[in-house]
Amino acid sequence: MAEIDHTLFEARRDRLMAELGAAAAVIPAAALTTHHADCEWPFRQDSDFFYLTGFDEPDAVALLLPHRPEGERFVLFVQPKDPAAEVWTGFRWGTEGAVEHYGAEIAHPLDQLSEKLPQYLAGAEAIAFRIGRHPAVEPLVLSAWGRQLDQFARTGTAALGLVAPTPILHRLRLRKEPHELDRLREACRISAEAHELARSITQPGMRESEVQAAIEAHFRARGARGPAYGSIVAGGDNACVLHYTANTAPLQDGDLLLIDAGCSLEDYYNGDITRTFPVNGRFTAEQRDLYSLVLEAQESAVDMVQPGGTAEEVHATALRVLVEGLVELGLLVGEVDGLIERGDYRHLYMHRTGHWLGLDVHDVGAYRLGEQPATLEPGMVLTVEPGLYISERLKVPEGQPEIDDRWKGIGIRIEDDVAVTAEGHDVLTASALKAVDAMERC
Repeated sequence: MAEIDHTLFEARRDRLMAELGAAAAVIPAAALTTHHADCEWPFRQDSDFFYLTGFDEPDAVALLLPHRPEGERFVLFVQPKDPAAEVWTGFRWGTEGAVEHYGAEIAHPLDQLSEKLPQYLAGAEAIAFRIGRHPAVEPLVLSAWGRQLDQFARTGTAALGLVAPTPILHRLRLRKEPHELDRLREACRISAEAHELARSITQPGMRESEVQAAIEAHFRARGARGPAYGSIVAGGDNACVLHYTANTAPLQDGDLLLIDAGCSLEDYYNGDITRTFPVNGRFTAEQRDLYSLVLEAQESAVDMVQPGGTAEEVHATALRVLVEGLVELGLLVGEVDGLIERGDYRHLYMHRTGHWLGLDVHDVGAYRLGEQPATLEPGMVLTVEPGLYISERLKVPEGQPEIDDRWKGIGIRIEDDVAVTAEGHDVLTASALKAVDAMERC
C-alpha cells in the first residue's frame, strides 16, 4: 500500500475522542475468516478500525483513551514480529512498527490485551465498545468492566456503563474529507474504465464469466485491490435477479446485459457502477423504451442531489418518473399518486434508489434522524440507481395489467456515484457512458 499521511488518522481519532468525552473506546480490527479447512479468505480490515488507524493487519485492538494523560491516549495491541510466522503468512509491523509507522503512542503484543486492558480502562467514565460484533474481545471488555464494578466499594470509581461508539463514528464517516473524495474519485475512475472495456468486448455467444473476468482483471491491472463486491454480470432475464452473481450463462443475441461492478482500492475506498446495454449492440423497441425511461428517472434523481435535499427526495423523484413512464407504456394503469401510495409498481421496481458509499460499498450513516430524513451535506457520497425488472417472479397486483411477453426478461439498472458539493453535486462516475446512443454500436 502507498505511504499514508497518518495525520489524517490522528485527526479522526481526535474528533472521536472529543465527542466521547471521558469514555474510553475499544475498537477491534477484523479477524481472519476461514474459507475451507485451514485456508482463510483474503483479509479485509474492519472499516471502523481502518478509518481510525490505517493499520491493515488482523486481530489488532485500538484503545482511544481521552481520560489518560497526553502520550497515552492511542494504544495499539498488535501481533508481534515473528519471523517463523511471517514465512507462512507475510510481513507484520509488530509493536515498533505500530509506533513508528502508525502513530501509536504505546503498542503492546496482542497476547497482553487481557492483562493490560483493565489498567487502561481504569478511570474512564464509560466504555465505548460495539457489543455483539467481536467475540474474541467482548469477554475481555466485560471482564474488565465487571472487575471495576466488583472493586467499586474499595475504589469509589467505575465506568458507568457501556456505550456504542458507532453512532458517533458513523456520523463522522458519513461526511467525507477531501482525501477520501480523492480516493473515491480514483475508485470510480478505474471502475468506469472497466465498464467501458466490458461494453467494447461484449458479443453474443460470450459467457457472463468472460465479461466478469475482463472487468476484474482491469481492476487489478490499474492497482486496485480487486472487486468491491461480488460483480453482477447478468444477461437477459438474469438481470431481473437483483443480486445475481452466478455469472455463468451465455450471452444471447437480442438480450440486454446488466453489469453492476466496482473496484476497491488498497485503502478500501470503493466504486459502485451499474450499466445496461444490448449484447448485440442494438436495442429492440421495448428495450429502448424502458432504457430511456430508467435513464430519465436516473438523471432526474441525480439532479436532486444537493445540499439541503434528502435521499428520500432522490428516491421519490426517480420513483415518480418511473411510474409515470410505466403508465404511458401501459405496464401500469391508474392515477400516479395512487399507484405510488399503494405500491402497485413494486413488481417492476422493488428497491430503493441508492445508498451511502465510502469505505463500505453500503456505507455507514443514518438515512433518517427520528421522524425526519437526514439532510444531504457537502462531503456525503451516495449512489443513484433506479431500475426496472420485467419478469414473472412477483405477482402482478390486483387491478394491474398482466405483462405482455414482449416485455418479459428485460432488466435495466443505471447507477452512478454522486458526491454532494457546496454548489450541488459531482457525478464521480461520469466517464462511464450511459446515453442511449452510447449504449449502441453502429
